[in-house]
Amino acid sequence: MRIQPSILSADFANIQRDVERIQRADGVHVDVMDNHFVPNLTFGRQMVEAVQRVSPIPLDVHLMIEDADRWAPGYAELGVFSVTFHAEATRDPVGLARRIREIGSRASIALKPGTAVEPYLELLPEFDQVLVMTVEPGFGGQSFMPDMMPKLRTLRAAAEQHGIELWLQVDGGIALDTIGVAAEAGADTFVAGSAVYGAADVESAIAELRAAAAVHAH
Repeated sequence: MRIQPSILSADFANIQRDVERIQRADGVHVDVMDNHFVPNLTFGRQMVEAVQRVSPIPLDVHLMIEDADRWAPGYAELGVFSVTFHAEATRDPVGLARRIREIGSRASIALKPGTAVEPYLELLPEFDQVLVMTVEPGFGGQSFMPDMMPKLRTLRAAAEQHGIELWLQVDGGIALDTIGVAAEAGADTFVAGSAVYGAADVESAIAELRAAAAVHAH
């Protein structure tokens, strides 16, 4: 059970300190938003490069940007652990995933709540991870959507059928009261923002989330 806190909930003026505070986590989730694909603007390649320089743990970069085919490889070139692009923002998901893997990062595809998972089931061996959004992407602090759980079950069953080790990630509204539901449905990688950075004790929050997920593990 992997916990990846989202620095969308961190203090941008003290980003190095806030990344170091989560070194007991399994990775740091970095949300790149372009104000086109989603109605919010965060940061781009330079900021990711800066975080990569100071982070004690691997970077999981989530690109909520248009024209991923053009821009995603540049993030892999920074040497980050994983690059996630949106199914809705690419013309050639398989070609893009292969390119990202070739550069040396893990390739991950994200699905918005309204995007059906069925067209991607046959392609699963091309990806290292699938991110099922449990909120509409764009802003932190939204409520978890339990109706996304069948998507996770479908993906987990398909991955087992393919005989592949696919990470299933959830992002949106993940907290102590929702993480078990997602783990039970097959998720093993959890992005948490306010549940970690809003806690009085960040390290305990990470440990508690991990334990709560493990209890319900698929």
